[in-house]
Amino acid sequence: MKNGGWILAATILGSSLAFIDGTVVNVALPALQTAMHATVSDVQWVVESYALLLASLLLVGGSLGDLFGRRKVFVSGVIVFAVASTCCGLAPTIDWLIVARGLQGIGAALLVPGSLALISASFPKEERGKAIGTWSGFTAITASIGPVLGGWLVEHGSWRWVFFINLPLAAVVVWLTLWKVPESRNPGGGESLDWLGALLATVGLGAITFALIEAPGRRTLAGAMAVVGVAALAGFLVVEKRSSSPMVSLQLFRSQNFRGANLLTFFLYAALGGVLFFFPLDLIQVQHYTATQAGGALLPLILIIFLLSRWSGGLIARFGARTPLTIGSLIAALGYFLLFLPGIGGEYWKTIFPGVLVLGVGMAVSVAPLTTTVMGSVSQDQAGIASGINNAVSRVAGLLAVAVFGLVLYGGFNRALDLRMRSLALPQAETQSVNEQRPKLAAIESNDPRVKQAVAESFTSGYRTILALAVALSLASACAARFMLGPIHEA
Repeated sequence: MKNGGWILAATILGSSLAFIDGTVVNVALPALQTAMHATVSDVQWVVESYALLLASLLLVGGSLGDLFGRRKVFVSGVIVFAVASTCCGLAPTIDWLIVARGLQGIGAALLVPGSLALISASFPKEERGKAIGTWSGFTAITASIGPVLGGWLVEHGSWRWVFFINLPLAAVVVWLTLWKVPESRNPGGGESLDWLGALLATVGLGAITFALIEAPGRRTLAGAMAVVGVAALAGFLVVEKRSSSPMVSLQLFRSQNFRGANLLTFFLYAALGGVLFFFPLDLIQVQHYTATQAGGALLPLILIIFLLSRWSGGLIARFGARTPLTIGSLIAALGYFLLFLPGIGGEYWKTIFPGVLVLGVGMAVSVAPLTTTVMGSVSQDQAGIASGINNAVSRVAGLLAVAVFGLVLYGGFNRALDLRMRSLALPQAETQSVNEQRPKLAAIESNDPRVKQAVAESFTSGYRTILALAVALSLASACAARFMLGPIHEA
């Protein structure tokens, strides 16, 4: 079709802004933590503020495009994302950075659903599948380049360049979109947006995330926020059930395949999102990898998913949904177990690579069949909203997992450090200094090599606990696949 290549280029580059940012920032967290003297809860919020607004507003972003024009909303999202990236790069304090990251999440919520919607609206039915496949392949490539590029920028420049790199890319996307991409909207998309549902979802998820992250130091406030969060999410379900134009159509969950696929998604992506947040912290602060090496450590996982996704997409036609999703989840569990085994030190190829390789195979076997199951579990006219809900579920899973895993890691780290500190018989001043820095976890500073070793070993102990939790979540996703999924044509 006319301008097809330009439309693909604009949507691929636009969506890559959000996808790259999700992986690059994790690599920058250790440098950012050191530069701003931040606690681990601070850097959790750097990730969580972005994830919270993106997950909460993702479906609203898609609806806005249907109502007011997909090109218009897509370009608006890119501009908001670029402005927010500038604010991130210039951030003088950690609080400023957290707020700017939230603004980035709003921009991403506008541009991510818009990228696929523009492809669907611009390409005829016979060309649409190939176009979406091209979009998927190239976004996977850019996502794989992201961590390595981010690590290089952190190592040879500053963590701030991780955000500034978005600006020229955003400028190209806006120019291409306005020049070559036609406007489209859905005239039958309704006239109202579920703003109350979006607000309740944001408040609910935000309050629960706050409770989990801040629980170690602010228990009373965390408890109150947990109550607020549960009440807001309960209100969200009531609103969605009664709304004439709900953000999340609860009727879709009458399909057992849809319920099972989304439960599997939640478990599988909770494990992945939680581990990937702490993975660079372990590599850089404990294993003493450079930022570039840490970014490259995950490259096999992303490349395997990219290379095997087309093959795994055919598995569902041969074996149905249940078998590949069960096996894929079990392979992912094995990958996390292999990452659990190493201690401190050792060659990458013997310690980290085997786990990353196996985890990549497990995710590759799961991702394409999972998407096919979600899309096939509902009628064709509901496929778009079903895909949006599943995307939101995966992001909510990562959002909550980072908070829960952080709480688990913090508890395991402190228990292990208490045992080691008692055996060191340190001067009182050194003990006090370490205790004051406990919220930094592996970034605790000390001139005593015994303390450095104790901190590293304590972090490893807590890190192994969250890897064990990731194994359990992957096994839970295998159970969801085995016992809840049936033939797609029965949905």
